[in-house]
Amino acid sequence: MKLDIKTQGTVLGFSIMAAPFETQIDCMVQWAQQRLSRVVCVANVHMLMEAHWNPDFAQVLQQADCLTPDGMPLVWMLNLLNGQRHDRVAGIEILKAVCDRAQHSQVAVFFVGANAETMAAARQRLHRDLPTLKIAGMQPLPFRPLTPEEDRQLVEQINASGAGIVFVALGCPKQETWMSYHRGQINAVMVGIGGAFPIYAGLVKHAPKWVRGLGLEWAYRLKQEPGRLWKRYVSTIPPFIFLSLRQVLAVKLFDRDPDRDPIRNGGGY
Repeated sequence: MKLDIKTQGTVLGFSIMAAPFETQIDCMVQWAQQRLSRVVCVANVHMLMEAHWNPDFAQVLQQADCLTPDGMPLVWMLNLLNGQRHDRVAGIEILKAVCDRAQHSQVAVFFVGANAETMAAARQRLHRDLPTLKIAGMQPLPFRPLTPEEDRQLVEQINASGAGIVFVALGCPKQETWMSYHRGQINAVMVGIGGAFPIYAGLVKHAPKWVRGLGLEWAYRLKQEPGRLWKRYVSTIPPFIFLSLRQVLAVKLFDRDPDRDPIRNGGGY
């Protein structure tokens, strides 16, 4: 299955999937059933701004098979640019939906990253909520880079496990770079779920639904982890708002191509 290019929208020069939530989940599971090596990046403001400033990381996102709109600001941008309502396709919801489909589709899942405590807590919840899900493996990784031999062994472990889905929880941009590097080596769909994994494991509180709907999940997370997140939000949210408004105004006021980004394509609306 190939997601139709018509179901994409361009935000700051990056193609964000605008297909319905269920369609995107179906696609991931079908890829997994075929053991295809694919990269799914769960995009938010932080990720797009990192890519906007870093050409190497921008290439990682541009080469991904699917960028889902995790953050509500991306959903709002798609709504404004395409003139219709789009679904949010967030990491925590992808994790739950893909695992639910996987247990009914004989697709095994593998988890990479996080730490042993998070892995254990997540495994416990998965066994409780999805008792027939086949967990092919859970492999915490050290904070240091893997040696070439360690990396080779990990790839062999994942492929030998028969997993069709590999959830990668290393944080942005590390997990996206890791997935891109292993495309063609790992015979599975790699999905970067980052901060969704400790939320699913119950180690970090999930924002209430009404908070998420208002696009204020960042404030909820900031309250929980101010020391780690305040610099990220201060450095990424204001420039994202500026660049987004510039793109929307260029499209709405001057009837420009919504897929052209004035910042990434030479400045000039």
